[in-house]
Amino acid sequence: MTTSVSVSRRRLVGYVRRSRRRAYPCECRGAVASEHVQMEATVHCPFCRHADSRVVDSRTSDDGASIRRRRQCPACSRRFTTLETASLSVVKRSGVTEPFSREKVVNGVRKACQGRPVSEDDLALLAQRVEESVRATGIAELDAYEIGLTILGPLRELDEVAYLRFASVYQAFDSLEDFEAAINLLRAEHEQNDRDAASSQD
Repeated sequence: MTTSVSVSRRRLVGYVRRSRRRAYPCECRGAVASEHVQMEATVHCPFCRHADSRVVDSRTSDDGASIRRRRQCPACSRRFTTLETASLSVVKRSGVTEPFSREKVVNGVRKACQGRPVSEDDLALLAQRVEESVRATGIAELDAYEIGLTILGPLRELDEVAYLRFASVYQAFDSLEDFEAAINLLRAEHEQNDRDAASSQD
């Protein structure tokens, strides 16, 4: 009888850290680095601790963010599952590094959206867009401040009042002039969009 167990892997096979802040995939899409280094990673069997295993099946998750692999130990023949994901870390002001969390993005934005017509689904989609934008940079570690800057764009598209609230705290507005400058920028963008729309209809 074959026994199964799930084992979480923190490192994605094929990823090599070329520096502290950037990771290059060995199989890339779009613009890639000119040099790639193949790396073999082994997973110890969780049953007999044998230092090698054989992949018998691989499946990508629905969102493409992880790969689930079925492995078999050549020593005891038992099978187990590993989950491979690309690491993405956030460096806080204190210097502490923690894994990126969509939930934390949602919690941070939810306060700014209180009383606004923004649903939980809207917040979940915003957090997904933020993660996709961050991963698209190819950077494995980002400062918390950079994550906040990435939030501003999608939040402005979602709700401008919530955007102003979030920006006022995140960018440390300390006077009415700061709010006026942000509002004037939004107004100018609206006027430009209206002119572009009018010209396209001519």
